[in-house]
Amino acid sequence: MSKIRVTQIKSKIGRPERQKRTLAALGLKKMHQSVDHEATPQILGMVNAVKHLVKVEEI
Repeated sequence: MSKIRVTQIKSKIGRPERQKRTLAALGLKKMHQSVDHEATPQILGMVNAVKHLVKVEEI
């Protein structure tokens, strides 16, 4: 599987609780923090749910 790097680029302040929990499940705690994940359907679904808050790049 390919790997992706997910970086939080917008704040979670004022966002619905579900989006905050999705960011936490991805391992993102702060602005401009990056995490690497395998590009599984579950991870891609979570990224799609918060795509307006994160930047995704292939590794």
